[in-house]
Order: sequence, then structure tokens, then C-alpha cells
Amino acid sequence: MPSLKEIKNRITSVQSTRKITSAMKMVASSKLHHAQQMIENMLPYEGMLEQILKSFLVSDVEAKGSITQAREVKTVALLVFSSNSSLCGGFNANVLKLMNKVTEGYKEKNVKVIIYPIGRKVAEKVQKLGLESAGNFNQLADKPNSIQCAEIGRQLQSDFDSGVIDKVEMIYHHFKSAGSQILQKKTLLPIDIESAMDYDHERDLKSTIATEKASEYLKRNRQDKDYEIDKGTALNDNFIVEPNMQTVLSMLVPRYVNLMLYTALLDSNASEHAARMVAMQTATDNADELLRDLNLQYNKSRQQAITSELLDIVGGSVNN
Repeated sequence: MPSLKEIKNRITSVQSTRKITSAMKMVASSKLHHAQQMIENMLPYEGMLEQILKSFLVSDVEAKGSITQAREVKTVALLVFSSNSSLCGGFNANVLKLMNKVTEGYKEKNVKVIIYPIGRKVAEKVQKLGLESAGNFNQLADKPNSIQCAEIGRQLQSDFDSGVIDKVEMIYHHFKSAGSQILQKKTLLPIDIESAMDYDHERDLKSTIATEKASEYLKRNRQDKDYEIDKGTALNDNFIVEPNMQTVLSMLVPRYVNLMLYTALLDSNASEHAARMVAMQTATDNADELLRDLNLQYNKSRQQAITSELLDIVGGSVNN
């Protein structure tokens, strides 16, 4: 049985650890509040731009170029979002596990994988596994920067257009709530025009959600003279492009790529702070429970020592 001094030292150690975990929980909570506001302000804009671009690509056959057409995949660029520090539960472990699974799957198909490691944890894992890295982007994990995201997006789009890479994918956590972060693998290029079009009623002309089936239906049933545009007509029915299609696409597509990258970065950043806040709260609760057990053990040992001393005193007085 440990001595009173050992139990007291253990209590002091656990109390010190609890102060640290409690402070880290409050810091993560403060950072989460700021990150949550940023992602909540960005998501509506990102969703609307994605809908506009994909509606436009669906509606016009000429607009569908190499940017939407899948091709034989020989080289894949994989953007993996992690954190620079630990103590955030299974946040980094889940990302690295999915990255390993994806890279192993591509290796079996003899596909070259280029990793864009955003975060120190994934950069260290890439170096350890000997995978090809596209550079160092660790600073983005702590301080999201739309300008650097735009530079990465331009490089990816240039490599995709020139055929250096055939596909671009992202692995990151989507921030749903403080207690729920969903790990996702999303294709960035080529643009999947059906990925965000979760829609079943192809004949519902009152909807503003664009689908390829809805667009084809409208074209089949269009009348050259009698057709009139109704208020209920879907978004993907009739676009007037000014000054020309190439100019519009040259503006929309880079902005879409930049925005998707920046939104994924903000999503990952908010998810990291949420995961760390939950992990530190759990650690603080465990420390409180351990302190209760140690205090109980200390009091029992102290009482036992006092009782033993009293018995020795009483026994000595009786003998005398």
C-alpha cells in the first residue's frame, strides 16, 4: 500500500495536470468560437457559388470541357488537412488512416500520388512513409490564408489543364458541430457536376437546384414559339452568357477551386479546435474522477495511520 507522502505527491501531480487541461480546453473553446464564425460565414457563399457553376456547366453542353470530364488517372494530387499540434483526440489519426488507405488503393492501380500536406502531422507522416510531397504548407493549418489557397489552386488547375495531374482530391474534417466532425474525401478536379445535386424529382420545375436530368427534360419539352419562361423554371434552363463563355469560365472555375480549398481549410481548422476542446474536457473530467479516488485513498490511509498510532499509545499505557 502506498504511503501518505506518495499519495499526496500523486494528488499534487494530478492537480497540476488538471490545471493544464482545463486551460487548454478554455483556449480551444475561444479559438473554436472564432473559427466557427468564419466557416459559418463562408459556407453559404461557397454553396451558392458551387450551385451557380454546376448549374451553368449542366445547362450548356459547350461549357463542359476537360474541367468536368473524367479521364484515365495516372497521377493524383491529394490535399490532406491535419493539425500542427497534438492533444486533439483522434483528429489526426483518422486523417492519416484515410490517407494511407487512399494512397495504398492508388498504388495497387499503379497510380502516382502527390501529397499536398497541410499540417505538420501529415507532413511528418508523408516523410516517414517516403511519399512524394508537393511542399511545406504547415503555416496554413494554424493561420488559414485565402491568398496562399489561391496560389495552390492556380498551381493545381494549371497542372490539371496541362495533363501533369489527372485528378485532385481533398481529405479533411467537415465541421458539423462542436461534438461532431465528419471525415470526408472530396474530388476537387475534375468538377463533379452531380456531387452536390442530391435531387430526385427531375420534373419538378419549381426547384432551383440544377441537375443534368432536369436540364435534359427541359430541352426535350421546349417549344420553339410557345415556350415561355415561368417563375417556377429551374435555374439550369436558360443562361445568357456575356461577354462569352470562355471569359465566364475563366473567372468562375479558379474562384470555385480557390473557395473550395479555403472552405476545406476553415472546416479542418474549426474541427481541430472542436476535437481539442472535447479531448481536454474529457481529460479534465478524468482528472477530477482520479482526484476523488486519490483523496478517498489518502483519507483512508491517514485514518488507518491515526488508528494505528492510537492503538500503540493505548497498548503502551496498559502495559505500564
